[in-house]
Amino acid sequence: MVVMGKEEEKQQQQLEEEVQEEVRVVVQKETTADEEAEAALVHKISGLAAAIAKLPSLSPSPEVNALFTDLVTACIPRSTVDVERLAPELQTMRASLIRLCADAEALLEAHYSDLLAGFDNPLDHLTLFPYFSNYLLLSQLEHGLLARHVPGTPPARVAFVGSGPLPLSSLVLAARHLPAAAFDNYDICGDANDRARRLVRADAALAARMAFRTSDVANVTRDLAGYDVVFLAALVGMAAEEKARVVEHLGRHMAPGAALVVRSAHGARGFLYPVVDPEEIRRGGFDVLAVHHPEGEVINSVIIARKPVPAVDAHAVAGVGHAHAHGAVLSRPCLCCEMEARAHQKMEEVAMEQLPS
Repeated sequence: MVVMGKEEEKQQQQLEEEVQEEVRVVVQKETTADEEAEAALVHKISGLAAAIAKLPSLSPSPEVNALFTDLVTACIPRSTVDVERLAPELQTMRASLIRLCADAEALLEAHYSDLLAGFDNPLDHLTLFPYFSNYLLLSQLEHGLLARHVPGTPPARVAFVGSGPLPLSSLVLAARHLPAAAFDNYDICGDANDRARRLVRADAALAARMAFRTSDVANVTRDLAGYDVVFLAALVGMAAEEKARVVEHLGRHMAPGAALVVRSAHGARGFLYPVVDPEEIRRGGFDVLAVHHPEGEVINSVIIARKPVPAVDAHAVAGVGHAHAHGAVLSRPCLCCEMEARAHQKMEEVAMEQLPS
């Protein structure tokens, strides 16, 4: 043991104070740089939002496409922006922008759905849609997260809420990841479902597994108990309170043990899509198993949740493979699994290099 004299102690203390000051200065500079970058980004997005709001139409056109390309390009890079802490006037701008994005997305999908319907087999030409690769990666990510956090027998019945006129997520999941599952696609727009049906007309096997239901999911009750997995599209419930009501409704009517996959957004991507607080999923009656924020081409964050299985039902659920109004794909997890799930509830990101980012 080395005993320092008073002078050495003084020098050591001075050295530590100098190091702490250097760290403080570095942190302050980084914080200032982040704040400046955030302000510049928000200013740019505000300008784009104003330009988009002035467009006479949001239907696909060179001007519309260019503005939304600039918007997406600005929002995709990793950012420290927390959209939930924006000033009230910026929150108003953001809410308006998300609705403009939703309207433009619906028009874009309707346009390409009509274009694809002109082919003898529309499914052979899905790559014409400019963001098809994004859907491939997103579906791969969602299926990978689901398989990891809700393992067991693959789901037999799947619901996709908010499928739209170009239901690429359901089509990709059904063709590439869940080839034996039946899909019920819900949309409140009858025209959107009519367009979607045309896309599978040439594939009898896929069409037999694809149903399109025109209904607000808030009016669906008993049927929800029959699904092993429910996917909730990002634009279903654009305001936080709307999303909370949808999740609470699902939590009330889905089968114990059934999985819920919710699309969200993180960072500046929250200017494009609503941000879903995992706590809202828990308040809706679910255990949150994973929250994944991609940083690459995939824009949406993904939340994997599961409706708990009551202890009295655990043995009964263990004896069935799928929900079919009796339960879901898993029996009640063991204590180790429950501890792992609780740990995941505290995580904001799940690092999985093998999944697309």
